[in-house]
Amino acid sequence: MLAHIAVSKFVDHLPLYRQIQIFKRQQLYLSDSTIGDWLSATCDLLQPLYDCLGKKVLQSNYIQMDESPIGVQDKHNGSGLHTGYQWVIHAPVERLVLFQYDPSRSKRLPQKLLDEFCGTLQTDGYHVYQNLTTKHPIVLLGCMAHARRYFEKARDNDPVRATYALKLFQKLYAVEEKIRNRKPDALVIVRYRKLVAVPVLTELEQWMKQHIYEVLPKSAIGKAIAYTLNIWSNLIRYTQKADFHIDNNLIENAIRPLALGRKNYLFAGSHNAAQNTAMMYSFFATCKINGIEPLAWLTEVLNKIPEHKANMLEQLLPVNPNSEI
Repeated sequence: MLAHIAVSKFVDHLPLYRQIQIFKRQQLYLSDSTIGDWLSATCDLLQPLYDCLGKKVLQSNYIQMDESPIGVQDKHNGSGLHTGYQWVIHAPVERLVLFQYDPSRSKRLPQKLLDEFCGTLQTDGYHVYQNLTTKHPIVLLGCMAHARRYFEKARDNDPVRATYALKLFQKLYAVEEKIRNRKPDALVIVRYRKLVAVPVLTELEQWMKQHIYEVLPKSAIGKAIAYTLNIWSNLIRYTQKADFHIDNNLIENAIRPLALGRKNYLFAGSHNAAQNTAMMYSFFATCKINGIEPLAWLTEVLNKIPEHKANMLEQLLPVNPNSEI
């Protein structure tokens, strides 16, 4: 039942008050505090497994990162509602997802999370990621989808230039689609990108360098070109290694349930509740990308974890090595 409550809220987007109404129709009467305490106790039980997941994610040498707002009730805020952020890390190779809540969008949380990280970090152009001071060097990889969106927004401003650029982006994504469909080995992927994608990237760079002086800097097309050129070295880095992705779309897919949840339960009841939400979204997003049924997984974990050895918690993570999702 505990697993059912959690899955209903975080996978099926049913707020707790709706679940209470459903239970009531079945002659089971639960108060807000009871069902809330049950969910909180479930998260307390799962905390060691969540810590294990976080450690595994940050041991990867290639991660993607993004952030998304979430409303949080806060009596210290004049309006009673605070806008916090769910920071999301996705390890594409290991197929693991970690949500972590923080009240702000400052560099504080990514600085803390990534202090021991060593490898490649793929993000959009948000300046916080550019100014991290960590113990190990971090190589930044750009997100082509974010750059493309700037040109999509510029269609009304300058349809000729925006359309030209978007056609080049389309060619780049056609290369990636062929790679996904054919599933070649790593060496072939790198060679194919150099043979087909790199010339398109070169054409796009030369075109932007030519046209940036012909457009108004504050126009939509001017902002699109400036944004893309500013992070160009990061954007083209995906061609260097087969494991790298052209964009952050996989992490945005992981965030999508959070957006759907916001529409249903609107906000978290407290900052602690927001972190519990991060924990559950971490587990269920990892279930999703590994093709694992969340209710069956969580039910099994809740049965096993009270007596499971702490040094073997990794066995309980929802990872399927045979998944092709």
